[in-house]
Parts: sequence; C-alpha cells; structure tokens
Amino acid sequence: MYLIPQWNTGQFEATVSAGDFLKTVFLTIPVLVFAFNHSPAISSFASSYRKELGDNAEHQTSKTLMRTTMMLVGFTMFFVYSCVLTLSPAELLEAKAANLPILSIFAERTDNQIFAWLAQVVAIVAISSSFFGHYMGTREGLRGMIVNRARAQGKQVNMKAIDKGIIAFITLSVWAVAYANVSVMGMIESLVAPILAMILFILPVFATHKVPAMAKYRSKANIFTIVMGLIAITGFS
Repeated sequence: MYLIPQWNTGQFEATVSAGDFLKTVFLTIPVLVFAFNHSPAISSFASSYRKELGDNAEHQTSKTLMRTTMMLVGFTMFFVYSCVLTLSPAELLEAKAANLPILSIFAERTDNQIFAWLAQVVAIVAISSSFFGHYMGTREGLRGMIVNRARAQGKQVNMKAIDKGIIAFITLSVWAVAYANVSVMGMIESLVAPILAMILFILPVFATHKVPAMAKYRSKANIFTIVMGLIAITGFS
C-alpha cells in the first residue's frame, strides 16, 4: 500500500507480442508452483489436526486450508502487482540479472530510511518463515526415509543422531547454495518447480486411480490438475 503513490503505467507501455506473452505465461507457471507451495508444512499440520479432532479432522483441515490459501494468494498477488506497477521493465530485468530480491531494490532507491529498514525486516521474516516451513517437511521426509531404511535392515535407530545428522546436512547444503550464489529463479525454473509439480499435481491424481482409499477424490477437476502439472514440468525446458 505504501508503494501505491509510485505506481506507473510503464509495464503496460512495453511492446510485447502475443507469442512472447504466451511464452512468458508458460514459463511463469513453474515459478508460481513454487511461490505458493506450502506442502512441506501440511503433513505436520494434518497430523496435529488428526490427533486433536480424530475423524472430523478432514473437514476442518479442508476448511482451514481453503481460508489460508485465499489469504496467501490475495496477500502475495497484491504485493506482486504493487511491485510490478512501481518498477519499470528495465528495473525488473536489472533486479533479475543481479539476483536480488525486489525489496532490496526498493531499499536502495528510496530516500525513506524507515521503508529501507522495513524492507530488510520484511525480507528476513519472509525468508525465515519460508525456510522453517520447508525445513519441517525436509526433516520429516529425510527422517522417515532413514528410519524406514534402517529398520528394514534390522538396525537400531538412534533418533537423536539422525536428527543431528539431518540438521548438519541441511545447514551445509544451504550454505553451499548461498556461497555458490546460484540464480534463484533459474534454480526454481529448472529443478525445484518440476519436482514439486510432479509431487503436488501428477502423483496425487495417479494415487486416486491406484490407491483404493483415495478413490473418493476422483473428479473432473483432476484433468485441470494434470494439465497444470504437465505445463509446470515442461515449462522450464
């Protein structure tokens, strides 16, 4: 809302052909899949509701997810539109080339020190909340894989050692990526989004036809899910 007085029509004045527009939309879908993904936290969320509500958990989780998703999409898209309408196409390209978050660009160009300070706070909070959300899912998934593998081989499981090893692995992996200064957008488009699309779009629909307990989730909406999943997977290529 602070940026509204700085909105301009620069984005609408840029010359874009229909082909380039469709190509951009096609390539943007993988990024959107990642941007709105909160699946790593859903497992813990669903387990908590199951313990608290028992058989009534499914209805309540669906209602809660619908409300939180609407809040997430509404808040995020308003933020995106505000940023896009404030910056020129050249400034957006410059930010992408420099591999900088949009808030860093605003902090550099504004004379308002309060906004410059708040921009950094918002960036830190956003990154931290996103990290811990994905960290929960990553830790849970790795722990399950390691424990199941160990038990299948008849080995004893030391949960404390496993948790420490997972924390060390995640920390070193994050440091390595940060040190390499990998292009965030490039990594999302070429690696993260296609894998997430397979997990979130393709596999659930496949499961509704292969797992009897999930047959009740079959619907015509699954066709839309499959199509969007295929676009997200092939968009990076």
